[in-house]
Amino acid sequence: MHPAILCAALFSTVLAEKSPRLKFTVKEPARFHFTKPENYMTVYHQQGSNVLYVGGQAVIYMIHFTQKGVQETQISAVADENVRHSCLAGSSSESECDNFITVIEKVNDTFVVCGTNAGTPKCWQLVNNTMLTDMPDNGQTISASDISPTITSQHSVSLSADGSLYSALSATEKQLGSIRRTYSSNKLLKTENKWLLNPQFAGASVIPATQKYNEEIYIFFSEINKTADLDEEPYRARIGRICMNDEGGTKTVLPDSWTTFLKARVMCGTGSTPQQYNNIRRAFVLASPHRTGVMYGLFSNAWDTTVVCAYSIEDIDQVFAKSKLKGYNSPVTGNRHGMCAPKNHTTAQNPKMLGVIRDHPEIEDIIQPVGEVPLDLPTEDHFTHIVADTVLAVNEEHYSVIYLGTEQGKILKVLHTIEEAFIISQYSLFHNEGPIINMAIDSQRGHLYIGTAMEVQRLLLADCSRYGDSCRECILSRDPYCGWDMAKKRCLAIPANYNVTTGGILQSLDQSNASVCGDTAALKIRSTIPKEVQMHKDGPVLLPCPVHSYHATYSWEKDNCIKRYPCTISGSSCVLGLNPDLPLKEGVFRCMATESGLKQEVVSYRLVFNAGPSATSPASTLALSLLLAMIGFFLQ
Repeated sequence: MHPAILCAALFSTVLAEKSPRLKFTVKEPARFHFTKPENYMTVYHQQGSNVLYVGGQAVIYMIHFTQKGVQETQISAVADENVRHSCLAGSSSESECDNFITVIEKVNDTFVVCGTNAGTPKCWQLVNNTMLTDMPDNGQTISASDISPTITSQHSVSLSADGSLYSALSATEKQLGSIRRTYSSNKLLKTENKWLLNPQFAGASVIPATQKYNEEIYIFFSEINKTADLDEEPYRARIGRICMNDEGGTKTVLPDSWTTFLKARVMCGTGSTPQQYNNIRRAFVLASPHRTGVMYGLFSNAWDTTVVCAYSIEDIDQVFAKSKLKGYNSPVTGNRHGMCAPKNHTTAQNPKMLGVIRDHPEIEDIIQPVGEVPLDLPTEDHFTHIVADTVLAVNEEHYSVIYLGTEQGKILKVLHTIEEAFIISQYSLFHNEGPIINMAIDSQRGHLYIGTAMEVQRLLLADCSRYGDSCRECILSRDPYCGWDMAKKRCLAIPANYNVTTGGILQSLDQSNASVCGDTAALKIRSTIPKEVQMHKDGPVLLPCPVHSYHATYSWEKDNCIKRYPCTISGSSCVLGLNPDLPLKEGVFRCMATESGLKQEVVSYRLVFNAGPSATSPASTLALSLLLAMIGFFLQ
């Protein structure tokens, strides 16, 4: 034996710590396959329910998810026959001459369903989850063309809040964009035509308040930048705001329009540099009645690169409360223009003030993101959808978790803290790759619903069992939903009634720190039993090492050897490969993973030469076949 055993790290590949730490392929049965592509899709999900409503082409799918699989009911939603014939006889494309469901919302106890209806939008009532009937007459004239797009390329946003339906329709060549209260026992209101410049809507959300009259709705959209120079982008991102108790103006000034509508510019970019993302594509809000929370916006630039910016609800609130109105220089007397007030408040009916509101809908101050830059998500993925959740951790702090859908049909799960955005994991969910079209999140039941044109899948938010069976693996996941149960020795979801004083569950979310697990965080090597592989000395060899964490450093070590053997990361495997300059040697090859100060042996192989030629050696052939099969398995 050598006087000293030389265990040299032969090669190591360091993967970017900003990439997804873990990558999973989900094959659970909780998925539903469409019989035809549903390239245009709208979804409705009620918190606490196991049912997802999916509106598609001439049909509503009512999908009931269970742990064993899915059950599905289809509700026919065909276009009116005479309207369809008229559409086909005209110049419209045949693909648009059908009924694409664009709105599914529950307003009080009424399910309102709207669709394109072959270019002549129509709304129905969903009765007993079995059939669509014409909307009942509630004393108000409901115009479906104010609620539903005419064609699928026209974006729309709908929101049910406090017994009313709010609708935002993006502009087309034939239709001006608008924001309306379209179905309600309250007065139906709209935006003035001059308030919006070719808007393209991205989302809407209720902003709750402790005082009912202060409740607002934020609407997120992009509009044409009329003052853009040749080198500037043609869009500007906006947040529009209205008060939910708005009852319109007087008979002479804004009689059927909002009296509280204001809009502000939203910036998403890197400081004052030209690197700006001015087109908001999606938005999601996490808000509390105390006017706290965060808004996440999915933005793109002229090259269609996508990023995420985060905004403080408190900051947005302050901008709307204090900024000057653009183009209005007179002093403000009494209440500020456009502010929420109790019903029948005299100031809201002041004709002079209403005139100011009508002529000056925009505020001067610009809303900047938290940290003034997009979230640091250095990934090549193109994002198509975003939802988020607030999680109460064991330290009694709230953490945000963002779910990002990609063009390739994957989901990124991201922890957002004050310091950073940490990509917890990446999920590959679907048999047929395609863009994520829609998502819905159920914080109450702990599920995420994801849809592509071919499939709908349900994913657990607290997917703790995937992280491994050790304290270290659980802690390094940095998943706010999960913690290491010291009594049960398992990585488990944090119970809803968890008491921090009685303890028993470990977490470390603000940084990757496995020291909370105790001695296991010290530098240790967990030995494996080497798998014997018989090879011809001139035969090919590929030794695979499964990559569990993409934030670990992987290396190959060989007993009594100082040569450097290359290790190549390929998919989900780190493969030891040989070349003529590095001839094959017998011995034990060990794949080592180092992360957060802990070095672990992942797999080991004992390479033994046999005497026969590789072409005729059964052992060599079998060994190579097994190794190639293992590689194939790891790369799935």
